[in-house]
Amino acid sequence: MKISRPTSTRLLDFLGSMNLAIALLVIVAIASAIGTVLKQNQPYPDYEIKFGKFWFEFFGSLGLYDLYAAVWFLLILGFLLLSTTICVIRNTPGILRELCHFREKAQEKSLRAMHHSANFTTTQSVEQIQALSQQTLKNAGFRFRTHQENGTSVVAAMKGGANKWGYWLTHIGMIVIFIGGLLDSKLPIMFGEWAGTIKPETRNIPASEVPSISQRGVNSFSYRGSVDIPEGRTANIIFLPVREGYLVQRLPYEIEVKDFRVEHYSTGMPKSFESDIVIHDPDLKQPFAHTISVNHPLVYKGTAIYQANFGDGGSEVQLQLNPLTKQYAQQSLTGNISQDYNLSSSTEKYRLELDNFRLFNINPVKNDKGEEEQRNIGPSVIFRLRNAAGEAVEYTNYMNPVIIEGRMYLISGVRKSPADPERFLHIPADQKGSAELFLAFLNALQDPEFVRNTAIATTRSSMGTMQNQQVDNATVENQIVESMVRLTQLFATKGFDGIMSDIEARFPEAQRAQVSEAFTKVLQASLRGVYIDLLKQRGIAEPKDADWLFFDDSLNAISNLPFYGSPWYIQLKTFKQIEASGLQITRSPGQDVVYLGCIMLTIGVFLLFYVAQRRIWVMVKPLESGENEVIVAGSTNRNPHDFDKYFQHLRSAFQTVLTARGD
Repeated sequence: MKISRPTSTRLLDFLGSMNLAIALLVIVAIASAIGTVLKQNQPYPDYEIKFGKFWFEFFGSLGLYDLYAAVWFLLILGFLLLSTTICVIRNTPGILRELCHFREKAQEKSLRAMHHSANFTTTQSVEQIQALSQQTLKNAGFRFRTHQENGTSVVAAMKGGANKWGYWLTHIGMIVIFIGGLLDSKLPIMFGEWAGTIKPETRNIPASEVPSISQRGVNSFSYRGSVDIPEGRTANIIFLPVREGYLVQRLPYEIEVKDFRVEHYSTGMPKSFESDIVIHDPDLKQPFAHTISVNHPLVYKGTAIYQANFGDGGSEVQLQLNPLTKQYAQQSLTGNISQDYNLSSSTEKYRLELDNFRLFNINPVKNDKGEEEQRNIGPSVIFRLRNAAGEAVEYTNYMNPVIIEGRMYLISGVRKSPADPERFLHIPADQKGSAELFLAFLNALQDPEFVRNTAIATTRSSMGTMQNQQVDNATVENQIVESMVRLTQLFATKGFDGIMSDIEARFPEAQRAQVSEAFTKVLQASLRGVYIDLLKQRGIAEPKDADWLFFDDSLNAISNLPFYGSPWYIQLKTFKQIEASGLQITRSPGQDVVYLGCIMLTIGVFLLFYVAQRRIWVMVKPLESGENEVIVAGSTNRNPHDFDKYFQHLRSAFQTVLTARGD
């Protein structure tokens, strides 16, 4: 009758089984691979932009953005730790017995049945055989024990017991690594959230306004966070990312960034960067200065301070706001990056949010041959313009003009959300590299009086060539002038798309092609007339080819203004750069524990794979003839092919030694 085992015993057998351990290790390996490919602890909007809303939410539900702190991952590690611990507890007594058990009471039948077994006779006495056998085994590095029973003597020898220690060290090393990893994990934060004593902050507010429930004290056991410190400033906090929010971790000292240096390649790409930092600590008699760079951190009071990155530290910028419509006035503004400013206008309130300043911008630019090449196009300022309804548009405006196919442009990138691709407005630059001429042309097109005077002169010049005298010249002139003024105003505010929309709204489909052709001729004449008059005011009587190329580029830019969404073209005039050093600060008490576990695991794996446990038995059995039969047998737990050669060599050594003394 089959006897059922207790449930607890079966549970322990399951938890300590090899199958479970292998399955858990496979899951951990796959998860770790995902965590390596998918960059961890990035801002959640970056993930949403990259994956889209559906996959962003799906991956978020699995905790893949902070995988190593995900509940399911920690549970798997916990079960793996438990499984490994049970396995070690269950097998350690057997390992110890194996290391101490020489099996000196082996039976003759068992020795003869072994794959590696040989026998021969000798006239040596039992005592002599024992002594010679022991010496031979000792020379070969074996430990041995002797047993005698009923006239039969057995010398049992063993070496390579470190192989069994390899098993033990491998499993203990894994346990130590798991414990070290858990020591540096976010378990305290997770428990704090569960208990309601910790709540991540999700608002973009100053650190001084973060509530105490979102802060951690200086005595926190472990942490890994970052902070950006501008040159000449200090900080005693870091920010710990927690899903879509963060926690403020206070440090037991202050860090001052005395100076920050960055070295660039000829292309403008950063080559290396380092920071001169000063540690201010009440426990120090005087501040401690040190220079850190990439891969060369400072370790102080159990924390490691790494040079991680760099960014803007509140650079001072002078901006010129050039109006794109008659409703707004030109204004200047001097401000600092990461600050917000209210802008006044005649119709609507705007808020300018200065986000970032970049001294170098490496972008693909077409050369004179039309080929793209990486080029530094100079400084840029990134900002958001937010209207009264709270809607914001992001802009990236470059300070210097860029030469594209032999013509100069002032470039402004625009997107309504981080998920949208960036579109670019190319404003043609004049000979001085400024937007002055373009803005003057745009202003002229929006000036009804200027356009009307130009339209009248253009119309009268054209009508002077008419041969049909039956036409009422005054009526026709007035109609043409009004049409030119209306179309020019419409183009200046809504571009070519606005004119096409006007045609579609006013005329049936059958007439649209004819009307569109007529309107285009009228508009072209008006635009050329305004441009020529503007150039005459600037002392240019006869426009050259370059002037007409500028004219074409201006029309393209004006036609694209409706998507631009800003009442101003905001131009970066001057700047005073202030850089910020990006530091990553970690406290990892489990790091040394992990290192210890890795050492144990490495040694254990080496012992398991490169050290074989070998056993040798030498049995001496008296024969009726007065001689003694010697039975030599051996076994190993790995590399049997190598043991074949080893056993034959050892057998020959025994036979040579024992038979030589018998001659």
